[in-house]
Amino acid sequence: MMVTAKFAMIGGVLLAVLCIGVAGNGFWQMRDMTDPVLLSDARGFALFWLFLGAIGVVFAFLSWRIDWTPRDERD
Repeated sequence: MMVTAKFAMIGGVLLAVLCIGVAGNGFWQMRDMTDPVLLSDARGFALFWLFLGAIGVVFAFLSWRIDWTPRDERD
């Protein structure tokens, strides 16, 4: 099965939006926490999802670059 560059770009954007949304929700929920252990765990959870969102952005960017590279330069 071959994955086209456009499909990979759309998948990367969807992954990034989903993961950054989960990270934003995690950061938003931290404002009500008072326990330092729970706060540390929540921060690690949110940063992990933010990292996954960054990976989605990188994959979307690389797929976009591959898709918009002229055919002459690909070979």
